[in-house]
Amino acid sequence: MEQAALLDRVASACAEGNFDAVLSLAIEHFGTDTGTLHLLGEDGALHLKATGGGIPEPVMQIIRTIPVGKGMAGLAVERAEPVTACNIQTDTSGDVRPGAKATGLEGAICVPVLKGADAVGALGVANQVEREFTAEEQALLLDVGRAIAEHV
Repeated sequence: MEQAALLDRVASACAEGNFDAVLSLAIEHFGTDTGTLHLLGEDGALHLKATGGGIPEPVMQIIRTIPVGKGMAGLAVERAEPVTACNIQTDTSGDVRPGAKATGLEGAICVPVLKGADAVGALGVANQVEREFTAEEQALLLDVGRAIAEHV
């Protein structure tokens, strides 16, 4: 699917409040195995709004609410920029929390959901194998995040 079509479909799903469909579109387009969408709550923490790809229940318990600044999603919001890991299992950057290893995933990216310059959430996708996300993929995922932000 071309980029414009993806963004149109994301906008339509967001307008309907169907964040599960938005996440499914992102997972499919980027050829990833799983994904999450978190949005900032009034309490200042990130709250899980959608998941895809069968995240294990022990991990679900950890990711339902994430403080800003913690883990890939929290760091993406705090920094207002993408956070990536070629391999979560061997990452030594300090950006990946120990609990993320329980996913069994390797290549991952989490981008802020930006409304103007403000991060209002985080969108992440990941693969079961090592993966470097290209600059073009990162830019498009940021655009998907911006499309989401227009509807929250």
